[in-house]
Amino acid sequence: MPRSKRRSAADMGPDDDDRHCNKRFRNTTSVRRFSKTEDTSSPFNQKRCITWFREYTSPDDPDVLGPEGMEKFCEDIGVEPENVVMLVLAWKMNARQMGFFTQQEWLRGLMDLQCDSISKVQSKLDYLRLLLNDQVTFKSIYRYAYDFARQDKDQRSMDIETAKAMLQLLLGKHWTLFGQFNNFLERSKYKVINKDQWCNILEFSRTIANDLSNYDVDGAWPVMLDEFVEWLKASKDVRRS
Repeated sequence: MPRSKRRSAADMGPDDDDRHCNKRFRNTTSVRRFSKTEDTSSPFNQKRCITWFREYTSPDDPDVLGPEGMEKFCEDIGVEPENVVMLVLAWKMNARQMGFFTQQEWLRGLMDLQCDSISKVQSKLDYLRLLLNDQVTFKSIYRYAYDFARQDKDQRSMDIETAKAMLQLLLGKHWTLFGQFNNFLERSKYKVINKDQWCNILEFSRTIANDLSNYDVDGAWPVMLDEFVEWLKASKDVRRS
């Protein structure tokens, strides 16, 4: 999840100062009202969940939590916006756009998790991370990430920089050949990745040995992965398992 851009004090006018003070007051109220010491065993309360959501939205758009609210939400639950657990949470909500939660998405995900406060979400963070260990669930999250991270929803492809960042987030720690694949993308002609390529990258990472010994040149892999294998063999950078 991206961080929002902050304006300096020199860029702010009197009205901005008032809004900043009001927002700071709301945020202080939020921390006090939804403290980390709450009882996590209390039943889920939808009204409370919506009230909590509104602590991260603006009066001009109360039904959408945007980048500034997202940053504050992440700060409250103690998670960096770029942490993979935020992607899992967005998947739970079936959020459509990176950096934003609508009220409907917020309720969908947090009702499923039975969370209506900071402390309850914090108590679920380990559970959300553990979901990544299940291969079927991980595949669902991985596929979801493609549509979620695309900046332009009208185009079917994802720009290469966003794709590399998401692949690092999802496969960087688990795929031995990820470093080489990332280097290949850096040097390649590819400017975008389509969904077929995206899905096959995961399949490749799961099924092809580090030394490429079981790679079938006549298989139905996308050209991108054929080229990666050729590049890797040419660079003599294949890691022996």
